[in-house]
Amino acid sequence: MDFSLSSEQQMIQDSVARFVRNDYDFESRRKILDSESGFSQKNWALFAELGWLMLPFSEQDGGLGGSMADLMLIMEEFGKGMVVEPFIATTVLAGGLIAECGSQTQKDQYLSQIMAGELHMAFAYAEPQSRYQLNHVTCRASQSDTGFIINGHKSVVLNGNHAEMLVVAARTSGESHDEYGISLFLVDAQHPSVKRKGYANVDGHQAADIWFDNTPTLELLGEQDNALAAINKIIDKATLAVCAEAVGAMEVALQQTVEYAKTRQQFGRAIGSFQALQHRMVNMFIEHQQAKSILLMAALKMDNNDGVDARALSAAKSRIGKAANLVGREAIQIHGGIGMTDELDVGHLFKRLTTIQFLFGSSDNHTKRFASL
Repeated sequence: MDFSLSSEQQMIQDSVARFVRNDYDFESRRKILDSESGFSQKNWALFAELGWLMLPFSEQDGGLGGSMADLMLIMEEFGKGMVVEPFIATTVLAGGLIAECGSQTQKDQYLSQIMAGELHMAFAYAEPQSRYQLNHVTCRASQSDTGFIINGHKSVVLNGNHAEMLVVAARTSGESHDEYGISLFLVDAQHPSVKRKGYANVDGHQAADIWFDNTPTLELLGEQDNALAAINKIIDKATLAVCAEAVGAMEVALQQTVEYAKTRQQFGRAIGSFQALQHRMVNMFIEHQQAKSILLMAALKMDNNDGVDARALSAAKSRIGKAANLVGREAIQIHGGIGMTDELDVGHLFKRLTTIQFLFGSSDNHTKRFASL
């Protein structure tokens, strides 16, 4: 099988790699994290200018028609730079749901703004009690004289504190665990009835808890009561994206650890000369290579089945989560105490790899899902 990249894919990968190398070094990222918004609007505008925000959308919707493999290439390079701009939250999650469920009018109105970098969005689906069960929804939408109103609480909404518009999963019928009865709504995030508590996660990415108190909706997105299949599909797409990001982050963690082992002196010699540490770095290399292989398998299988292959995706998330745990842990231990300081990028890589292990389903959760399929 030919695994070489097409000329278009090579161009995409090179452009993102060049941006990370030239404009997103570690010190630049630290300054972005210390800013009020926690990400760079200038970089976001650049993403739009370079066409990266268009890549996940079909040509019919005005995008570039990128495949899951194309998304994988972008996210792997983003992972190397630990990019904190809300690409997944706005483009993959919220934008993906509009592309999947929206009417042509909704697509024309919102996707063009997303691709131009003019609209920040977020997908509010998780609740404190739901864990990783996407069908466990207690946030409820009720019919009123003027349309639907929403009441409830959503937790850890990625980019929820800066989003101008939300896609909200709410129950319109049935009980809290029913698969049927979940609908998607577009909501003005700046409406007075919406209360948001924003914060930075341990990895620096922005999120928020959001409360709705008789909040009016703007529009129903897709078919009422029947949104779960679309939610599953888009969450799986986002899961592949963070898996690719983890593979990129693992590569840099490995490189940094090997370089440190070559220069750090102990007992009059470089610690990289000690066989015990060599074995540990070899294990890091093997874990990264296996993670990269299963990521590619999942991306190709999803591309061959209209973006859906839950079994392949869960196999990848489970395996990559375990690899991220080992590579991140060993990078810190070989660096020693300096690895956990804020001034060294290895500690930040470890935090992002740790977060990804639990984002959109933990390794254990996806292992169980794989077994059930």
